[in-house]
Amino acid sequence: MNRRTNTAKWEENSKRWKIHVQKDNVRKSFYSSTPGRTGQREAHAKADAWLDKNMVDTKKKVSYTIEKHIEQLKLTTSKSNWGQAEYYFRNYITPKIGEVRIENVTEQQLQNLINEAYAKGLAEKTLKGLRACIQSWLKFCRKSKFTTLFVEELTIPKNAPVGVKKILQPDDVRLLFSKDKIVYKRKEMVDLYVHAYRFQVAMGLRPGELVGLKKSDILHGTTVHVQRSFNIHDEETGGKNFNANRLIELTDVADNILAEHFAMLAEDGIESEFIFPDMYGERLREQTYYRRWQKFAQQNGITAITPYEMRHSFVSIVKTLPEGLLKSVVGHAKNMDTFGVYSHEMVGERVTTAKMINEIFVGILAKNTERNVSK
Repeated sequence: MNRRTNTAKWEENSKRWKIHVQKDNVRKSFYSSTPGRTGQREAHAKADAWLDKNMVDTKKKVSYTIEKHIEQLKLTTSKSNWGQAEYYFRNYITPKIGEVRIENVTEQQLQNLINEAYAKGLAEKTLKGLRACIQSWLKFCRKSKFTTLFVEELTIPKNAPVGVKKILQPDDVRLLFSKDKIVYKRKEMVDLYVHAYRFQVAMGLRPGELVGLKKSDILHGTTVHVQRSFNIHDEETGGKNFNANRLIELTDVADNILAEHFAMLAEDGIESEFIFPDMYGERLREQTYYRRWQKFAQQNGITAITPYEMRHSFVSIVKTLPEGLLKSVVGHAKNMDTFGVYSHEMVGERVTTAKMINEIFVGILAKNTERNVSK
Protein backbone atom coordinates (compact mmCIF):
# COMPACT_ATOMS: atom_id res chain seq x y z
CA MET A 1 0.00 0.00 0.00
CA ASN A 2 1.44 3.40 -1.05
CA ARG A 3 1.36 6.27 1.39
CA ARG A 4 1.18 9.97 0.64
CA THR A 5 3.99 12.02 2.25
CA ASN A 6 3.21 15.49 0.89
CA THR A 7 0.25 17.83 1.41
CA ALA A 8 -2.03 19.77 -0.90
CA LYS A 9 -1.18 23.41 -1.59
CA TRP A 10 -3.66 26.21 -2.24
CA GLU A 11 -3.33 27.81 -5.68
CA GLU A 12 -4.51 31.37 -5.36
CA ASN A 13 -4.77 31.99 -9.10
CA SER A 14 -7.01 29.00 -9.81
CA LYS A 15 -8.66 29.09 -6.38
CA ARG A 16 -8.18 25.40 -5.69
CA TRP A 17 -6.18 22.89 -3.68
CA LYS A 18 -3.67 20.82 -5.63
CA ILE A 19 -1.54 17.81 -4.72
CA HIS A 20 0.88 15.71 -6.80
CA VAL A 21 1.37 12.02 -5.95
CA GLN A 22 3.18 9.16 -7.64
CA LYS A 23 2.56 5.42 -7.81
CA ASP A 24 4.39 2.83 -9.91
CA ASN A 25 6.30 5.59 -11.72
CA VAL A 26 3.01 7.27 -12.66
CA ARG A 27 2.55 10.84 -11.46
CA LYS A 28 -0.93 12.25 -10.98
CA SER A 29 -2.51 15.43 -9.60
CA PHE A 30 -5.69 15.82 -7.57
CA TYR A 31 -7.71 18.94 -6.86
CA SER A 32 -10.46 20.46 -4.73
CA SER A 33 -12.06 23.86 -5.22
CA THR A 34 -13.61 23.83 -1.73
CA PRO A 35 -12.00 26.61 0.31
CA GLY A 36 -10.47 26.04 3.73
CA ARG A 37 -9.18 22.88 5.35
CA THR A 38 -12.22 20.95 4.17
CA GLY A 39 -11.00 21.33 0.58
CA GLN A 40 -7.47 20.31 1.52
CA ARG A 41 -8.82 17.15 3.15
CA GLU A 42 -10.89 16.42 0.05
CA ALA A 43 -7.78 16.66 -2.16
CA HIS A 44 -5.90 14.39 0.25
CA ALA A 45 -8.74 11.86 0.23
CA LYS A 46 -8.75 11.70 -3.56
CA ALA A 47 -4.99 11.20 -3.68
CA ASP A 48 -5.05 8.56 -0.93
CA ALA A 49 -7.82 6.64 -2.69
CA TRP A 50 -5.73 6.46 -5.87
CA LEU A 51 -2.60 5.43 -3.98
CA ASP A 52 -4.39 2.68 -2.11
CA LYS A 53 -4.00 -0.56 -4.07
CA ASN A 54 -6.72 -2.24 -2.03
CA MET A 55 -9.50 0.09 -3.07
CA VAL A 56 -12.84 -1.74 -2.78
CA ASP A 57 -15.26 -1.75 -5.71
CA THR A 58 -16.81 1.71 -5.79
CA LYS A 59 -19.60 0.46 -8.01
CA LYS A 60 -21.48 -1.01 -5.04
CA LYS A 61 -25.01 0.24 -4.58
CA VAL A 62 -25.78 2.60 -1.73
CA SER A 63 -28.17 0.02 -0.24
CA TYR A 64 -25.28 -2.47 0.02
CA THR A 65 -23.03 -0.01 1.88
CA ILE A 66 -25.90 0.89 4.23
CA GLU A 67 -26.44 -2.78 5.01
CA LYS A 68 -22.75 -3.17 5.89
CA HIS A 69 -22.82 -0.01 7.98
CA ILE A 70 -25.81 -1.22 10.01
CA GLU A 71 -24.05 -4.55 10.59
CA GLN A 72 -21.11 -2.67 12.14
CA LEU A 73 -23.40 -0.52 14.27
CA LYS A 74 -25.11 -3.62 15.63
CA LEU A 75 -21.72 -4.97 16.71
CA THR A 76 -20.51 -1.78 18.37
CA THR A 77 -23.53 0.21 19.60
CA SER A 78 -26.79 -0.24 21.47
CA LYS A 79 -30.11 -1.08 19.85
CA SER A 80 -31.29 2.48 20.46
CA ASN A 81 -28.39 3.79 18.39
CA TRP A 82 -28.50 1.43 15.43
CA GLY A 83 -32.28 1.32 15.52
CA GLN A 84 -32.42 5.09 15.08
CA ALA A 85 -29.96 4.92 12.18
CA GLU A 86 -31.98 2.12 10.58
CA TYR A 87 -35.09 4.31 10.86
CA TYR A 88 -33.43 7.22 9.03
CA PHE A 89 -32.11 4.94 6.27
CA ARG A 90 -35.42 3.14 5.81
CA ASN A 91 -37.53 6.29 5.62
CA TYR A 92 -35.36 9.02 4.14
CA ILE A 93 -32.28 7.61 2.39
CA THR A 94 -32.70 4.15 0.87
CA PRO A 95 -35.98 4.91 -0.97
CA LYS A 96 -34.30 7.88 -2.69
CA ILE A 97 -30.75 6.72 -3.51
CA GLY A 98 -30.61 3.06 -2.51
CA GLU A 99 -30.14 1.91 -6.11
CA VAL A 100 -27.49 4.54 -6.91
CA ARG A 101 -23.86 3.42 -7.13
CA ILE A 102 -21.85 4.83 -4.25
CA GLU A 103 -19.32 6.33 -6.69
CA ASN A 104 -22.09 8.46 -8.21
CA VAL A 105 -23.43 9.92 -4.97
CA THR A 106 -22.88 13.66 -4.73
CA GLU A 107 -23.04 16.08 -1.83
CA GLN A 108 -25.99 17.83 -3.47
CA GLN A 109 -27.94 14.56 -3.59
CA LEU A 110 -27.43 14.17 0.14
CA GLN A 111 -28.37 17.79 0.76
CA ASN A 112 -31.53 17.12 -1.23
CA LEU A 113 -32.45 14.31 1.19
CA ILE A 114 -32.37 16.79 4.06
CA ASN A 115 -34.24 19.45 2.09
CA GLU A 116 -36.98 16.99 1.13
CA ALA A 117 -37.35 15.86 4.75
CA TYR A 118 -37.62 19.54 5.74
CA ALA A 119 -40.32 20.06 3.11
CA LYS A 120 -42.31 17.27 4.79
CA GLY A 121 -42.32 19.29 8.02
CA LEU A 122 -39.69 17.42 10.03
CA ALA A 123 -38.43 19.27 13.10
CA GLU A 124 -34.94 20.70 13.36
CA LYS A 125 -33.83 18.01 15.83
CA THR A 126 -34.90 15.22 13.46
CA LEU A 127 -33.14 16.88 10.54
CA LYS A 128 -29.95 17.13 12.58
CA GLY A 129 -30.28 13.44 13.39
CA LEU A 130 -30.67 12.66 9.68
CA ARG A 131 -27.56 14.70 8.87
CA ALA A 132 -25.54 12.95 11.58
CA CYS A 133 -26.72 9.59 10.22
CA ILE A 134 -25.53 10.49 6.71
CA GLN A 135 -22.16 11.70 7.98
CA SER A 136 -21.61 8.58 10.08
CA TRP A 137 -22.49 6.33 7.14
CA LEU A 138 -20.12 8.13 4.77
CA LYS A 139 -17.33 7.98 7.33
CA PHE A 140 -17.82 4.21 7.37
CA CYS A 141 -17.79 4.18 3.55
CA ARG A 142 -14.51 6.10 3.43
CA LYS A 143 -12.91 3.76 5.93
CA SER A 144 -14.17 0.84 3.86
CA LYS A 145 -12.74 2.46 0.70
CA PHE A 146 -16.15 2.61 -0.97
CA THR A 147 -15.85 6.34 -1.56
CA THR A 148 -13.76 9.44 -0.88
CA LEU A 149 -16.73 11.79 -0.54
CA PHE A 150 -16.74 14.28 2.35
CA VAL A 151 -19.98 16.06 3.29
CA GLU A 152 -19.03 18.38 6.12
CA GLU A 153 -21.02 21.25 4.59
CA LEU A 154 -24.51 19.71 4.77
CA THR A 155 -26.86 22.33 6.16
CA ILE A 156 -30.19 22.39 7.98
CA PRO A 157 -32.75 24.84 6.50
CA LYS A 158 -32.93 27.93 8.71
CA ASN A 159 -36.70 27.83 9.03
CA ALA A 160 -36.85 24.20 10.19
CA PRO A 161 -39.50 24.01 12.94
CA VAL A 162 -38.19 23.63 16.46
CA GLY A 163 -40.08 21.05 18.49
CA VAL A 164 -42.01 22.60 21.36
CA LYS A 165 -41.56 20.87 24.70
CA LYS A 166 -44.35 20.92 27.25
CA ILE A 167 -43.51 21.33 30.90
CA LEU A 168 -45.29 21.22 34.24
CA GLN A 169 -46.49 24.64 35.32
CA PRO A 170 -46.39 25.66 39.03
CA ASP A 171 -50.03 24.58 39.50
CA ASP A 172 -49.16 21.18 37.99
CA VAL A 173 -46.25 20.80 40.39
CA ARG A 174 -48.46 21.65 43.37
CA LEU A 175 -51.02 19.06 42.25
CA LEU A 176 -48.28 16.46 41.81
CA PHE A 177 -47.06 17.00 45.36
CA SER A 178 -50.54 17.08 46.92
CA LYS A 179 -52.32 14.26 45.04
CA ASP A 180 -51.32 10.61 45.39
CA LYS A 181 -54.36 8.55 44.41
CA ILE A 182 -55.15 6.69 41.21
CA VAL A 183 -58.01 4.45 40.10
CA TYR A 184 -56.34 1.23 39.09
CA LYS A 185 -58.35 -1.84 38.09
CA ARG A 186 -61.51 -0.09 39.31
CA LYS A 187 -60.05 0.51 42.76
CA GLU A 188 -58.81 3.79 44.18
CA MET A 189 -55.38 3.44 45.72
CA VAL A 190 -52.17 5.32 46.35
CA ASP A 191 -50.11 5.21 43.15
CA LEU A 192 -47.07 3.01 43.77
CA TYR A 193 -44.99 5.30 41.59
CA VAL A 194 -46.15 8.69 42.85
CA HIS A 195 -42.84 9.27 44.62
CA ALA A 196 -40.95 8.39 41.46
CA TYR A 197 -42.83 11.13 39.59
CA ARG A 198 -42.09 13.64 42.31
CA PHE A 199 -38.46 12.60 42.64
CA GLN A 200 -37.82 12.94 38.90
CA VAL A 201 -39.25 16.46 38.84
CA ALA A 202 -37.37 17.41 42.01
CA MET A 203 -34.01 16.05 40.81
CA GLY A 204 -34.10 16.59 37.04
CA LEU A 205 -33.28 12.97 36.17
CA ARG A 206 -33.75 11.32 32.79
CA PRO A 207 -36.43 8.60 33.01
CA GLY A 208 -33.87 5.90 32.18
CA GLU A 209 -31.68 7.15 35.03
CA LEU A 210 -34.60 7.17 37.45
CA VAL A 211 -35.59 3.53 36.86
CA GLY A 212 -31.94 2.49 37.12
CA LEU A 213 -31.31 3.99 40.55
CA LYS A 214 -30.35 1.54 43.28
CA LYS A 215 -30.34 2.02 47.03
CA SER A 216 -26.57 1.62 46.96
CA ASP A 217 -26.40 4.77 44.82
CA ILE A 218 -27.34 6.89 47.83
CA LEU A 219 -24.00 7.80 49.41
CA HIS A 220 -23.82 8.77 53.08
CA GLY A 221 -27.57 9.36 53.02
CA THR A 222 -27.14 12.75 51.36
CA THR A 223 -25.80 12.25 47.83
CA VAL A 224 -27.15 10.37 44.81
CA HIS A 225 -24.64 8.82 42.42
CA VAL A 226 -26.22 8.63 38.97
CA GLN A 227 -24.11 6.01 37.20
CA ARG A 228 -26.41 3.87 35.03
CA SER A 229 -29.42 4.18 32.77
CA PHE A 230 -31.83 1.84 31.00
CA ASN A 231 -33.15 2.64 27.55
CA ILE A 232 -36.55 1.71 26.11
CA HIS A 233 -35.07 -1.59 24.92
CA ASP A 234 -34.15 -2.47 28.54
CA GLU A 235 -30.43 -2.22 27.77
CA GLU A 236 -28.27 -0.96 30.61
CA THR A 237 -25.89 1.85 29.67
CA GLY A 238 -23.52 4.17 31.45
CA GLY A 239 -25.72 7.12 30.53
CA LYS A 240 -26.33 9.41 27.58
CA ASN A 241 -22.88 11.01 27.70
CA PHE A 242 -19.76 11.34 29.85
CA ASN A 243 -21.43 13.99 32.00
CA ALA A 244 -24.37 11.68 32.76
CA ASN A 245 -22.25 9.95 35.43
CA ARG A 246 -22.57 12.48 38.20
CA LEU A 247 -23.15 13.18 41.89
CA ILE A 248 -26.22 15.14 43.00
CA GLU A 249 -26.80 16.37 46.52
CA LEU A 250 -30.25 15.56 47.87
CA THR A 251 -32.45 18.56 48.61
CA ASP A 252 -34.70 18.48 51.66
CA VAL A 253 -37.67 18.11 49.32
CA ALA A 254 -36.10 15.11 47.57
CA ASP A 255 -35.00 13.60 50.89
CA ASN A 256 -38.58 13.77 52.20
CA ILE A 257 -39.85 12.13 49.02
CA LEU A 258 -37.49 9.18 49.52
CA ALA A 259 -38.40 8.86 53.20
CA GLU A 260 -42.11 8.67 52.36
CA HIS A 261 -41.42 6.27 49.49
CA PHE A 262 -39.36 3.82 51.54
CA ALA A 263 -42.01 3.88 54.26
CA MET A 264 -44.68 2.99 51.69
CA LEU A 265 -42.57 0.13 50.27
CA ALA A 266 -42.06 -1.26 53.77
CA GLU A 267 -45.78 -1.05 54.48
CA ASP A 268 -46.55 -2.89 51.22
CA GLY A 269 -43.86 -5.49 51.91
CA ILE A 270 -41.91 -4.70 48.72
CA GLU A 271 -38.17 -5.38 48.93
CA SER A 272 -35.76 -4.49 46.15
CA GLU A 273 -32.26 -3.28 45.39
CA PHE A 274 -33.84 -0.58 43.23
CA ILE A 275 -35.13 2.64 44.72
CA PHE A 276 -38.26 2.70 42.55
CA PRO A 277 -39.15 -0.95 41.82
CA ASP A 278 -42.34 -2.35 40.37
CA MET A 279 -44.93 -4.09 42.54
CA TYR A 280 -42.86 -7.30 42.46
CA GLY A 281 -39.63 -5.68 43.59
CA GLU A 282 -38.13 -5.90 40.09
CA ARG A 283 -36.67 -3.03 38.12
CA LEU A 284 -39.38 -0.70 36.87
CA ARG A 285 -39.56 -0.68 33.06
CA GLU A 286 -39.60 2.71 31.40
CA GLN A 287 -42.66 1.76 29.32
CA THR A 288 -44.59 0.87 32.49
CA TYR A 289 -43.45 4.10 34.13
CA TYR A 290 -44.68 6.10 31.12
CA ARG A 291 -48.12 4.46 31.05
CA ARG A 292 -48.70 4.85 34.78
CA TRP A 293 -47.58 8.48 34.78
CA GLN A 294 -49.98 9.29 31.93
CA LYS A 295 -52.83 7.68 33.84
CA PHE A 296 -51.92 9.47 37.08
CA ALA A 297 -51.64 12.86 35.37
CA GLN A 298 -54.93 12.44 33.53
CA GLN A 299 -56.86 11.39 36.62
CA ASN A 300 -55.47 14.21 38.75
CA GLY A 301 -55.81 17.10 36.32
CA ILE A 302 -52.08 17.44 35.65
CA THR A 303 -50.68 18.36 32.23
CA ALA A 304 -49.93 14.99 30.61
CA ILE A 305 -46.35 15.56 29.51
CA THR A 306 -43.85 12.78 28.77
CA PRO A 307 -41.42 11.52 31.43
CA TYR A 308 -38.57 13.17 29.55
CA GLU A 309 -40.46 16.46 29.63
CA MET A 310 -40.59 16.10 33.42
CA ARG A 311 -36.83 16.61 33.24
CA HIS A 312 -37.40 19.71 31.10
CA SER A 313 -39.81 20.87 33.79
CA PHE A 314 -37.05 20.70 36.39
CA VAL A 315 -34.71 22.72 34.16
CA SER A 316 -37.40 25.36 33.66
CA ILE A 317 -38.20 25.53 37.37
CA VAL A 318 -34.56 26.07 38.41
CA LYS A 319 -33.48 28.09 35.37
CA THR A 320 -32.38 30.96 37.62
CA LEU A 321 -29.45 28.82 38.81
CA PRO A 322 -26.00 29.68 37.42
CA GLU A 323 -25.52 27.69 34.19
CA GLY A 324 -22.46 25.87 35.49
CA LEU A 325 -24.34 24.57 38.55
CA LEU A 326 -27.37 23.55 36.51
CA LYS A 327 -25.27 21.65 33.96
CA SER A 328 -23.56 19.65 36.70
CA VAL A 329 -26.93 18.63 38.17
CA VAL A 330 -28.64 17.52 34.94
CA GLY A 331 -25.51 16.07 33.30
CA HIS A 332 -25.41 18.38 30.33
CA ALA A 333 -22.29 19.41 28.41
CA LYS A 334 -21.26 22.06 25.90
CA ASN A 335 -18.03 21.68 23.94
CA MET A 336 -16.05 21.74 27.21
CA ASP A 337 -17.81 21.15 30.52
CA THR A 338 -15.82 22.82 33.29
CA PHE A 339 -18.07 21.33 35.98
CA GLY A 340 -18.23 17.81 34.54
CA VAL A 341 -15.34 16.26 36.50
CA TYR A 342 -16.44 15.69 40.06
CA SER A 343 -12.95 15.72 41.53
CA HIS A 344 -12.60 19.33 40.35
CA GLU A 345 -15.77 20.63 41.97
CA MET A 346 -15.36 23.40 44.49
CA VAL A 347 -15.80 22.35 48.11
CA GLY A 348 -19.45 22.63 49.13
CA GLU A 349 -20.67 23.36 45.60
CA ARG A 350 -23.18 20.47 45.51
CA VAL A 351 -24.53 21.44 48.92
CA THR A 352 -24.99 25.04 47.84
CA THR A 353 -26.75 23.95 44.66
CA ALA A 354 -29.09 21.65 46.61
CA LYS A 355 -30.04 24.48 48.97
CA MET A 356 -30.82 26.80 46.06
CA ILE A 357 -32.97 24.16 44.33
CA ASN A 358 -34.74 23.34 47.59
CA GLU A 359 -35.68 26.99 48.17
CA ILE A 360 -37.24 27.19 44.70
CA PHE A 361 -39.40 24.08 45.22
CA VAL A 362 -40.37 25.09 48.76
CA GLY A 363 -41.50 28.44 47.37
CA ILE A 364 -43.74 26.77 44.78
CA LEU A 365 -45.22 24.23 47.18
CA ALA A 366 -45.77 26.85 49.90
CA LYS A 367 -48.37 28.58 47.71
CA ASN A 368 -50.47 25.44 47.88
CA THR A 369 -50.39 25.61 51.68
CA GLU A 370 -51.35 29.30 51.58
CA ARG A 371 -54.37 28.51 49.39
CA ASN A 372 -55.57 25.82 51.79
CA VAL A 373 -55.24 28.15 54.80
CA SER A 374 -57.15 30.94 53.04
CA LYS A 375 -60.03 28.55 52.44
